[in-house]
Amino acid sequence: MTETEMLLKGYGLTTAEMFYRMPDHPHVLNTFVWQDYDRAPDHDRLLRFIDFWKEEIEGPLHSVRYTHRTLVAPGAWRHVVGEFPVH
Repeated sequence: MTETEMLLKGYGLTTAEMFYRMPDHPHVLNTFVWQDYDRAPDHDRLLRFIDFWKEEIEGPLHSVRYTHRTLVAPGAWRHVVGEFPVH
């Protein structure tokens, strides 16, 4: 599916900031930012990535902060009937 098709089917941009502990220094927190197109309220792709992190990455997650924005909404498209030239 192309990005445009995903947007028209209700997907929006999900951004997650993951706070995790360094494996060698457990008292140090580090961050990782992840972005992908996902559907609210289920956030299947985000949850799949968190599961991947837990299984494959050595640094244990401390917390995850995320936001979701639908980029195309029903009122976002409008028909333009005029044009103003700017010189």
